[in-house]
Parts: sequence; structure tokens; C-alpha cells
Amino acid sequence: MSNLAPVAVALDAPDLDRALAWAKAAGPYVSTVKVGLEVFLRDGADAVSGAREASGGRDVFLDLKLHDIPNTVAGAVRSVARLAPTYLTVHASGGTAMIRAAADAAPEVNIVAVTVLTSMAEADLVAVGLAGPSIEAARRLAGLAVAAGARAIVCSPREVAAVRAEVGAGIVLITPGVRPAGAALGDQSRVATPEQALADGADLLVIGRPITGAADVAEAARTIAAGLAAR
Repeated sequence: MSNLAPVAVALDAPDLDRALAWAKAAGPYVSTVKVGLEVFLRDGADAVSGAREASGGRDVFLDLKLHDIPNTVAGAVRSVARLAPTYLTVHASGGTAMIRAAADAAPEVNIVAVTVLTSMAEADLVAVGLAGPSIEAARRLAGLAVAAGARAIVCSPREVAAVRAEVGAGIVLITPGVRPAGAALGDQSRVATPEQALADGADLLVIGRPITGAADVAEAARTIAAGLAAR
């Protein structure tokens, strides 16, 4: 449905019932629902199938950020491929062989490579030994991941323009760290508004608390979707 906003609602709920309620409320307005690590480890396949059904058949973004030796990641990808997620994340820093193993294990799933976590500031990159600045680290990791078979990239809104220039058209760019003007930053360091992220080349915006933390989840999703449609 072309009138759906390019938004993945992060269903980081304290229980499955709440997650499915959020999926149902936001489903009429967004293209995607995101099931993260905490929810998946607690609720398993029920979270994926339930979110898909509750949202009205929206795409499911299974955000597990897999990072291990290639053989183990390939096995993990095969294990969740039966759930038919549209997107499944791995860490780009796992390297070429790991990303290729993930992509080969489930060709029908869009393997998404996470570049630099949006919670990390420049000092954090230095502390873990990742050559920065963040925009260069994200660009470098994105190029490596796409060459290894990733079909989508997660990067912060601050890096999305540079990553688009690196990987070209046809690769889906997904940006967390998106906050409507005036919203609290939470644990995010490198953020932008939804409108700015799209203008810079993002294809899909991950938005959690500005929608799911609202008193009226449906209205919050509708408002963000309307704002994006009007841009």
C-alpha cells in the first residue's frame, strides 16, 4: 500500500500482548513492524507471526544483529528464515565471510548489515578500536557488506547521505536514531528528524518510543505518517 509511511515501528514492549497491541495500532499507517532481540528471545516465533498478523500483514524487520563465526551465523539465519522476515540484521563488523554466509543461507531474506550503532559517540569508536570518524566507519562497513551480499544497510541519519553515495541505488538504507522535532533523544547519540533522514536518502525509518511511548499509539503513528506524506 503506497500510502503507508516508510516507518518500522520498534515493538520493544515489556510483554507480547503490549507488542501486538502496538503493532495493531500502528499497522494502518506504517509499512513495517520491528521485532528486536529482547522481544524475540522472550516470545520467539509468536512475536514474529503475531506482529505480522496484528499489523495487518506489514513487513517484519527481525532485528537480531547476529555476530559470530560464519558457520554459526548461517545456521542461525536458516533457523529464523522459516518465519519469513522481510529483513534480518547482522553486524557488518562480522566481516565479509560472515555476511556472505548469512546471505547464502537465506536468499529470500533481505540481509541487513548494521554499521555503527546509533548509541555510539565518536569517543566510543576510539575506545573499541574502530577507525572513525563515524561517518567514515559507516561508509567503509557499508561498502564491505554490500560487496558480501547484504541487500540493506543500517546507519544513523547523520551518515545516510555518505552511505548512499558509497553503495548507490538499489540498496535499502534503514535509519534508527530518528526523532521528531522536540522528542527526547533517549539513548541515541546521532539523530535526525524523519523528514531530514528521508531527504538525505533513507528508505526506511526505525521509530520506537516517539510512537509506542505516546498516550495514543495510533494517533502518534498517524501524525508521523501524515508529516512524511506532506514533505
